[in-house]
Amino acid sequence: MSEPIRVLVTGAAGQIAYSLLYSIGNGSVFGKDQPIILVLLDITPMMGVLDGVLMELQDCALPLLKDVIATDKEDVAFKDLDVAILVGSMPRRDGMERKDLLKANVKIFKCQGAALEKYAKKSVKVIVVGNPANTNCLTASKSAPSIPKENFSCLTRLDHNRAKAQIALKLGVTSDDVKNVILKDESWLKGEFITTVQQRGAAVIKARKLSSAMSAAKAICDHVRDIWFGTPEGEFVSMGIISDGNPYGVPDDLLYSFPVTIKNKTWKIVEGLTINDFSREKMDLTAKELAEEKETAFEFLSSA
Repeated sequence: MSEPIRVLVTGAAGQIAYSLLYSIGNGSVFGKDQPIILVLLDITPMMGVLDGVLMELQDCALPLLKDVIATDKEDVAFKDLDVAILVGSMPRRDGMERKDLLKANVKIFKCQGAALEKYAKKSVKVIVVGNPANTNCLTASKSAPSIPKENFSCLTRLDHNRAKAQIALKLGVTSDDVKNVILKDESWLKGEFITTVQQRGAAVIKARKLSSAMSAAKAICDHVRDIWFGTPEGEFVSMGIISDGNPYGVPDDLLYSFPVTIKNKTWKIVEGLTINDFSREKMDLTAKELAEEKETAFEFLSSA
């Protein structure tokens, strides 16, 4: 057995974490021979709920879990971390404008970035899930200047998985058969496919009366496992990473989703993919939105 790694999950009393923690604890993410010290962080009013989650994890009797720590204190939560999975964020409430949501989250992720800087290992891998994930991730990275920005990534795997699933359903195959896919059915691709993937989260909420937690947790597991063990030979995945020096003309200093391969815990952007006019238009629009969001967030950051 190797030495235990310290893994933090924030927003640990929430429903995504509830679907995520068992998979981390049972070896599905970091391997069946990797002991884990699992650290659960949430805000003080959620500590009662978090105690219930802690009890359940204890009752699972998972042999790889060497310790489970539930806390509302950043100095405890971020100490000596190997991996930080930042799930918790301020959700959008009714009547809340986008800039209000950004302002609240900039404050949270500035604090968490500063806590990573102060307490975590410099080799820590940071995965941001809480929305708006790209800008939250950039905020955390800027607030932890001595941790390499390549160590920060945000979750875009859920949309990646949703896209795979839609293609698999269309073709009547399993999702595992869909890899690095190229599509020829232009009208379906530009219409129904994009709207289904984009609006899938809203469709789940409408049907379930709760947001998508199981599929989000699965996407987090996929994302973290690929960072830890690398991507299979000949396959690439989607991941929000720093855009500096990318080959696709996306402006620097944005957290942007790229196709990547991963080896030795280091990602590399896949080069040479053909970008048609339709894709270019969508990519430029995304970059513009992220740049605007960054600008607004950084105004708050300088005054926070």
